[in-house]
Amino acid sequence: MVSPKKNKIRVLVGGVFDLLHVGHVHFLKQARELGDELVVIVASDETVRKNKRREPINTAEDRAEVLRALRYVDEVYVGAPGGIDFGLVKRIDPDVVAVGPDQAFNCKKLKEDLRRHGIEAEVIRIPYLYREDRAKTSKIIERIVETYCE
Repeated sequence: MVSPKKNKIRVLVGGVFDLLHVGHVHFLKQARELGDELVVIVASDETVRKNKRREPINTAEDRAEVLRALRYVDEVYVGAPGGIDFGLVKRIDPDVVAVGPDQAFNCKKLKEDLRRHGIEAEVIRIPYLYREDRAKTSKIIERIVETYCE
């Protein structure tokens, strides 16, 4: 799995990571265990608005700063608005792209898309290790609204 040009296995993940919670921590820990370095691409605020149809709770820069403080994370980038920035992914040069358990990616199609852009990375879906009814940002927001906004 190690690329001949480097001696460490680099794992890449992407996501919103708004209201960091135990599900995120489990995901990042599992992804980090797939290699020697973990790089995270945080979704831009525009991407959050488009894909989640809501305002982000925290700005992309704030979400990136929180992620940089985690011991599992080696590097963090803020993604460009829109879809996957294959130029950025190519510069990161991952050996593995880890996909979250609730991310709407078809791993086979993602691997094909990466190949079309000259990125030779394995694509692995990380399974749930936590209660998805609790460790999801949308569920946390719902509980906050139900508990504190009545």
